[in-house]
Amino acid sequence: MVGWIVLIGVIGLLIVLFFSFVPIGLWISSLAANVKVSIFNLIGMRLRRVKPDRIVLPLIKATKAGLNLNVNQLEAHYLAGGNIDGVVNALIASERAGIDLPFEKAAAIDLAGRDVLEAVKMSVNPKVIETSDISAVAKDGIELLVKARVTVRANLERLVGGAGEATILARIGEGIVTTCGSSNSHAEVLENPDDISKRILSKGLDSGTAFEILSIDIADIDVGRNIGAHLQTLQAEADKNIAQAKAEERRAMAVAREQEMRAYVVEAEAEVPKAMAYALREGKLGVMDYYDLQNVKADTKMRENISSPSRATILDDKKDNNM
Repeated sequence: MVGWIVLIGVIGLLIVLFFSFVPIGLWISSLAANVKVSIFNLIGMRLRRVKPDRIVLPLIKATKAGLNLNVNQLEAHYLAGGNIDGVVNALIASERAGIDLPFEKAAAIDLAGRDVLEAVKMSVNPKVIETSDISAVAKDGIELLVKARVTVRANLERLVGGAGEATILARIGEGIVTTCGSSNSHAEVLENPDDISKRILSKGLDSGTAFEILSIDIADIDVGRNIGAHLQTLQAEADKNIAQAKAEERRAMAVAREQEMRAYVVEAEAEVPKAMAYALREGKLGVMDYYDLQNVKADTKMRENISSPSRATILDDKKDNNM
């Protein structure tokens, strides 16, 4: 009796383990949807550590949508790290929109890190990209702030390896700056803003990108600063500073030259006593001559002191006090 109970328990445990390891529910769902997935395929997915529901449910969805996909394709894409649901949804959307998108192309786009469903939607419904205010300067030095709206459509053929929105915006900015910079005045740009769109479109800025530019519309143009006048002011200020520096240099050189000449005078005056002593010793200058020279010097010094403004002021003050 005990043996039968143990046997029944073991059989029940095996049945529970079987149903927990083998997704019978998914197998029944695939049979109901007329999707050919054998029970051995489901067991193999378990052994390969692939979640069967991530494969079977998208396969059922694709089969109901009329797509011809098989288990091996979806399982290989899942093992490569792809998003099965996103790829299947993109294939269904492209099939409904009449866009030729094979599974291999969709899988490559998905593995490249792009949202393949969003790319299909953008291919059907073009996207409008609005740039920020782009600063450009015309030849007359007036700054223009230009804002553009770019209508782009995803190019599925160039989506793998093609540049993104940042490249489109950079090229649009370059085209706006070039067009405004080649205009003689900012008034020309304000009068004909469509010239910017025509010139940018003629350059084929969408080459090498994942998008196709449909149109470029100038949304707004504002007049900014007078860059030319500002640059001229800065240049004039720089020229003034240079001139002041050169003038200061010349003044310093003049002061140095003056001090040098004074040094020569002092040096020459220091030689006068020596020359006089030499003349006295040699008999070329008499004692009376020397005294006469000293008297002349004293008389000259006295006259200089009397004629100086400070001395004249002191004498006037003394006269006023005496009166």
